[in-house]
Amino acid sequence: MRKRDLAILADLDRFRCMTRNDIMDLHFAELKHPVTCCNTVLKRLRRDGHVEVNTSQQPYIYFPSPASIKKDSAKILHFLKIVEFYKSLLKFEEPTAFTVEPKYGKGYMEPDAFMIWKRAPFFVEIQRSVYSEKVMNEKFMRYVSYYMSNEWQQETWQPIDKRIFPKIILITDTRYQLPRHSAVQFFQVQDIKRFLTFASKTREISRNKKKPSEDEGIQINIG
Repeated sequence: MRKRDLAILADLDRFRCMTRNDIMDLHFAELKHPVTCCNTVLKRLRRDGHVEVNTSQQPYIYFPSPASIKKDSAKILHFLKIVEFYKSLLKFEEPTAFTVEPKYGKGYMEPDAFMIWKRAPFFVEIQRSVYSEKVMNEKFMRYVSYYMSNEWQQETWQPIDKRIFPKIILITDTRYQLPRHSAVQFFQVQDIKRFLTFASKTREISRNKKKPSEDEGIQINIG
């Protein structure tokens, strides 16, 4: 099997599902005729039993074989949003690690992704629905519980000389009033570009020894 075939299958395993356009963007964008080449490869992978497909909508949605979720699962749109977020990262820098829905144990948070990006660890929450204050506070406290457990200090990605608790990027169109904690910090942004803009401004303020403030609808909770 070709190297690109293996990369496509690895992404389908990681993201659970991807549209034809997602696969084209990630693996065929540099070609002169990306649509034709992508369709040809996916047709071959489907013929050989390496992928499964939902043809009920355009563009088709592809799954690994065997599929890890049902082809009509209510979570398909959610997983496609994670792929969309991942692609947005590539416009600035490719993550050195990106795990979809990592598991940390009962009572702890269930992030949509963990990533190491721009040499820093992050948990990612992609939230397009509106949740109640109670639900958001419970989500916040699950992160606090994980922090208090100190289990995060044993993660294999941790630097040898310093232990770092990941910041949390919350992709949302809704603004939430979250509790504050000295180590559990949420960044509420509509997209990754706004996060980078705010991070850049915050660094500039820090260099000038001024107190950071909320900007452009972004909330950073610093204890």
